[in-house]
Amino acid sequence: MATSTRPAYDPNATYDVTVETVEYRNDGSRSWLASIYRPQGSGPFPVLLSIHGGAWRNNDRLQNEPQDRYFAGSGLVVAAIDFRSSEDAPYPGSMADINYATRWLKQQASSFGGCAEALGGIGYSSGGHLVMLSAMRPRHPLYTSISLDGDGSVDAALDYVIMAWPVIDPFSRYEFAATINRPELRENGLLYFQDEATMQEANPQRMLERGESVELPPALLLQGAADMQLTPGMAEKFVSAYGKAGGVIEFGLFPGEPHGFAREAGNNTDRALALAKSFIARQLRLG
Repeated sequence: MATSTRPAYDPNATYDVTVETVEYRNDGSRSWLASIYRPQGSGPFPVLLSIHGGAWRNNDRLQNEPQDRYFAGSGLVVAAIDFRSSEDAPYPGSMADINYATRWLKQQASSFGGCAEALGGIGYSSGGHLVMLSAMRPRHPLYTSISLDGDGSVDAALDYVIMAWPVIDPFSRYEFAATINRPELRENGLLYFQDEATMQEANPQRMLERGESVELPPALLLQGAADMQLTPGMAEKFVSAYGKAGGVIEFGLFPGEPHGFAREAGNNTDRALALAKSFIARQLRLG
């Protein structure tokens, strides 16, 4: 992808932000919504797809609204989407929605003042798993099952991925939850994946370990060092495997911080969000 086509981004810039809710898909019986956080300026602006967490089961596109506004305020068009949860449909339902939304966003970026080139993604907790899985398998037949009107050449590839405290190895977390007496974490995993075999198949860590041919966009992983909801060392293990597979990945480990720490005000939150902006700026600049 030519560097000259990439939109400019200054991580130190500040913009006023407007928000609009749009329908990105309607299957005739149900609609799926996206919140578009749009910086007020001439643009075109880079675009960031935001994937919420909630153990694949809970929450919606508004879960990370403060963070979405924050990134939009630095000059990014942020699209936070709803998608099917395990309450609606097990895997791969959400993956088909995210893949479709990524293609839709590339197609519609200019209508929001954005640029379809260099589209990135950010995901939180289980959303970190989803956005990385989608980025690694942008053309997987289970994920591309929903057709998009218009340009059939548009795919769901992402130019970079940011993961915040991701459940990046869901099977490892499933096993770990039994040792800490957290049956709800095991239940949430099974509800989404349906069985342990699928929990290992749709698993970025295990995909790397078994040598699956995948896309490896530049990535940033943000992790609290005192996260008691994830298997100890999960993030470090993924960072190592990603690098060994040939991917470029950066890792921010924040001392004393729990799961979801960057949703609360604090010095480490400021550092984590600033690191994310710096990472985005470098990806756009390096191309």
